[in-house]
Amino acid sequence: MANPWAGEVRVVIDGVPHDCKLTLGALAELEATLGTGSLLDLIRRFEGAAFSGSDVMAVVVAGLRGGGWTGTSADLITADIAGGPVGAAKLAATLLAHAFAVPE
Repeated sequence: MANPWAGEVRVVIDGVPHDCKLTLGALAELEATLGTGSLLDLIRRFEGAAFSGSDVMAVVVAGLRGGGWTGTSADLITADIAGGPVGAAKLAATLLAHAFAVPE
């Protein structure tokens, strides 16, 4: 079960649940994958609903990898992500929000 207090988010891909988390390593991989801009630029795109499909895919892959998944974005091209593209975008936004939330 995903632990939101630890920044974890659960996603179901092809009927299999996965716990995702943007660890420091996953964030570094995400930044390298994006190639341009900073993570702050990415967060601003999500906040302004100006993100792209590749932004969503990069965040989802980073979150999955932070949760221990060993796949690549190519593995998700034909995968069924619960909620479809909207579900994937919500997952990406939630992962970013959890990664940069200040604990109360």
